[in-house]
Amino acid sequence: MEIFLIILFIVLAIFVVTILAKSFRIVPQGHCGIIQRLGKYQRTQMAGLTMMVPFVDEMLPLIDMREQVVSFPPQPVITEDNLVVSIDTVVYFQITDPTAATYGIANYIAAVENLTTTTLRNVVGFMNLEEALTSRDAINTQLRGVLDEATSKWGLRVSRVELKAIDPPRTIQDSMEKQMRAERDRRAAILTAEGQKQSEILTAEGLRQSAILEAEGDAQAAILRANAEAQAIVTVFEAIHEGQPNADLLAYQYLQVLPQIADSESSKMWIIPSEVTDALHRFSGTYGPQQAPTDSGDTGTAPETPTPPPTPKRRRNKRPTTAAEIADQAPKAPKLDDTSLEDALAEPEIEEDLFQDRPTRGEDEEQN
Repeated sequence: MEIFLIILFIVLAIFVVTILAKSFRIVPQGHCGIIQRLGKYQRTQMAGLTMMVPFVDEMLPLIDMREQVVSFPPQPVITEDNLVVSIDTVVYFQITDPTAATYGIANYIAAVENLTTTTLRNVVGFMNLEEALTSRDAINTQLRGVLDEATSKWGLRVSRVELKAIDPPRTIQDSMEKQMRAERDRRAAILTAEGQKQSEILTAEGLRQSAILEAEGDAQAAILRANAEAQAIVTVFEAIHEGQPNADLLAYQYLQVLPQIADSESSKMWIIPSEVTDALHRFSGTYGPQQAPTDSGDTGTAPETPTPPPTPKRRRNKRPTTAAEIADQAPKAPKLDDTSLEDALAEPEIEEDLFQDRPTRGEDEEQN
């Protein structure tokens, strides 16, 4: 008897727990539940704790009220230019009416997939491949409008439709890659040519500027050298005329230059001017050793060395220094109308005044 009572108590406890479990349900946040009473729609229970009549009320599987993302497998689509492309789509939708989504359609996911495929084929069928590849935004907008209008009676709201990938046939992909490669090669060739053009322009500009600066530098250097040489010539000319050089000084300068002439390795033969020999004779006679005296036999004293007569001072005329003075002192040619042909062809007589300051070689020897 006691065992029977224990078993009965356990059965009653299990029955009570079952009744309580059937009477209370918890709906999580973001979900909702459809409650049926005896198989008929009773109410829609949102998130929270709810109480139902045991064995009378029934709650269907919870419905997710959040926005859902569904990615559909690639679908073959024929374009306007009869090319078969494979398109992947992604649909973003949300359940706005749980009752319509439960009782309005059996499987809203499959319905959205099939509707997306048919709508995509209708939209892309009026486009060629190039337009389909470059008009994704337009395709997305058209798909969203059609899907949102068709799924509104199912208690769904399509918020966004995206084309994940558009894959043309392999042959078309190879052709597109070749075309893209050719276009990039063309752009690279254009950019290379532009770079070479700019480089050559800059190089030519630099060479031109360098040539201009070099020419200006050479011109300035030539002008400075010419000015320096002119100044040196003027200075030497003035110094020579102020010093009034004679033949001895010129001969001494010849003697100083001779070692420099002989020092060159390429000099095989060199000529000594006649003025140098005259200067050597003059120096040997003036500074050479005196002749020893001869015995007279009568006296023991040596005879005195005769003193050479003083060299007479040569009268030095003023040399012409300008072209006008030289032209004034040059001999004038006789007029042809006053003279005969023989006199006109005869050599003009040179005035002796132009060369009075330069003694002849014979006069130098007599003076020495």
